[in-house]
Order: sequence, then structure tokens, then C-alpha cells
Amino acid sequence: MWKNKKTLSLKILVFALGIGLLGIALAGLARPAAAASTFPPKQLITPPALTANQAVDNATCLSCHSQPGMTTTMPDGEILSLTIDQNHFSASVHQGLHCTDCHKNITGFPHPALTVQSLRDFSMQMYTTCQQCHSTQYNQTLDSVHQKALAAGNTNAAICTDCHNPHTQTQLTDPTTGKILPAARVLIPQMCARCHSAIYDQYKNSVHGSALIGSGNPDVPTCIDCHGVHNIQDPTTVAFRLNSPLLCSKCHTDASIMDKYGISTQVLNTYVSDFHGTTVTLFEKISPDQATNKPFCFDCHGVHNIMRVDDPVYGLAMKQNLLKVCQRCHPDATANFPDAWMSHYIPSPSHDALVYYVNLFYKIFIPTVIGGMLVYVLSDIVRRLLERRKGAKQV
Repeated sequence: MWKNKKTLSLKILVFALGIGLLGIALAGLARPAAAASTFPPKQLITPPALTANQAVDNATCLSCHSQPGMTTTMPDGEILSLTIDQNHFSASVHQGLHCTDCHKNITGFPHPALTVQSLRDFSMQMYTTCQQCHSTQYNQTLDSVHQKALAAGNTNAAICTDCHNPHTQTQLTDPTTGKILPAARVLIPQMCARCHSAIYDQYKNSVHGSALIGSGNPDVPTCIDCHGVHNIQDPTTVAFRLNSPLLCSKCHTDASIMDKYGISTQVLNTYVSDFHGTTVTLFEKISPDQATNKPFCFDCHGVHNIMRVDDPVYGLAMKQNLLKVCQRCHPDATANFPDAWMSHYIPSPSHDALVYYVNLFYKIFIPTVIGGMLVYVLSDIVRRLLERRKGAKQV
């Protein structure tokens, strides 16, 4: 009888153990796919549970997240990398922050389940965190062409983290002057190329792009010099088009830059003084919202594909190239039509000498003629007054 009781107890114990193992297996099958992660399981260190009010030390987070190959699968099947390169993060501008300063929903382990479906959804959920420290820049983006596209439903429009990786972003500006660092200027076109690759291909071969990307020349403009940084406006608007000569003149009227390359600094003055520029100026002052068909700088020189003026194929110093540009608006222009353009130079003995000496002649001739007429009129008035006084005395 005792033996039968012992056998029965053993059977009950085995049955209970089987039920427990079955429950564990069912719980594993019930776990959602979004929480599935891959990483070296033998190296995993389970961080301690923390309360919501405690700041998690970065070393605690990196004890897991510095491991190579750590990922999680999103509900739509995309793979989200969870690995943070500790060396890159330590060299970034955010190295002094706690991970939980941005990931506020992380208070311990296991972490809360993801509530988004895709990688883009995850980025859209996280990028608004940037305004905690960068409120000025964040508010500027609200009026940008990117944010307007985002508000219209285009989720591919650029957000903060598309340009600035929060885990690797290095210093962009000089802390003392606030100016962008030379090394950062060189990287800006590649950053914009993530979305605007076709424009980048034009820019990198232009006179500006080849000088910046090829040799890091700080005198040439990079993308943000013309388009702005966080408050980028729509370049297809009338307002942007009317304002474009001022964009170009920021550099091309600066003698400290232009004198290095022997380029005239009179580009703006010569432009606004001719028929095209005068008309554009009137439009800007009187009807800033009205479009005009008069040419602006980039209509002749190009936008992102501006070439050297002496380039044999596209350079405007070549008469045949300039004629093709003029014929865009003046289809009947003949071979001598471009001779009227003085290449933005004020006439001088060395540039357009004939125009210079004709101007000089009229500068002397016109004051002489008008001055002689004034002397004649004044002398006649004096003579008449004297004669009238003399006649009065005789009477």
C-alpha cells in the first residue's frame, strides 16, 4: 500500500511538471513578433528594474546595446537595429546626456513593447523629442517646406533625425563664433543627397561643388547658404525667385572673396542697372507676389549645375554658349547679339574700352553743354536787369 501511494505521488509530480512546461511553451508562442530580438544570448546582461523617477546610467543601457548585431523585427517585417556604437556615441555632441533623456518610456527591463508598425513610424514617433533641447531649431522647421510636406501627408519628408543621427552627430558649429565648421560644410551636400541625389549629382560637378567637395574650399556656397538650414522655404515660389539675386550677391559682392579669383564684384549693380534687373526690381517693390518672365541669375548661369565661365562646353565667356542662353528668351538673336553684354564688368580702359570712352565723352560733353547754356541764360538775365536799371535812370 505504501508503495502504491509513492507511485501515485510521483505520477502527480510528473503531471504537474508537464503542465508547467506546457504553460511556458504556450506563453512563448503567444509573444508578439514585434518583440522578437536577435543578439548574442550568452553576452546578455539583464539590467536591474528601475522606477520611473530614476535616471538610467548609460553604462547600464550600453551593457546590452553596445553588442553587435542586436536587432528587433518590426510588425511590418523591417529590421530595427538596436546596437549603439559606444565610440561614436562618446564622440557625439550628445555624449553628456542620459539615454533616458530621449527614451523616456524606458524605465527598466524588459522594455515596453513597440507601438509602431514600421521603421518610419518609429522615427516619426521619436523625432519630436529633439524640441526638448533644440526648441529654436525645431520651431523653425515648422515653417519649412519639409514640415509643410509632412503636414500634407508625405511621411518621407525630412525630419530632424534624417539629417542628424542622435547617436553619432558630431559638433557642427564653432561654440565661440556660432559659424559652421569647415569639416561640417563639406558633409552637408552628402547629407542633402540622401533625399536629393539627382541635385547632388549636378552640384558635385559644378564650379561650386567641385571646389567644396574636391578641396574643401570654404569660399564656395554649400546647400544651406542658399536654402537655409531649418527654415528651408519652397524654391519654386515667386518670392524665392525674386529674392534670388540677393542670394547670389552675398558672395559675389564680397571683395574679400571675389578678389581671390579675379571676379567682378559689380554683378548686382550691373544687373539692376540694365533692363532685366530694373524690371525685376520694380516687380519686387510693387508686386512681390506677381511672377515675371525677366531673367534672374540662375536663368543664365544655372542653379546647381553652374560651371566656370571659361568652360568650353557651358561657360558664358564663350560667345557661342552665351548666344544659346540668350536665345532661350530671344529666339531671333543673331551671332553678334551677345556683344551687348559686358559680363557684369563696369566699363573701363581694360574692359569694354569703347563703351568706357564714350561714357567719358558724354560725362564731359553733357555738363559742358548744360553748363554753357546756364552761363548764357544767367548772363542774359543780368544784362537785361542792367539795361532796365540804366533806362530808369535816364528817364
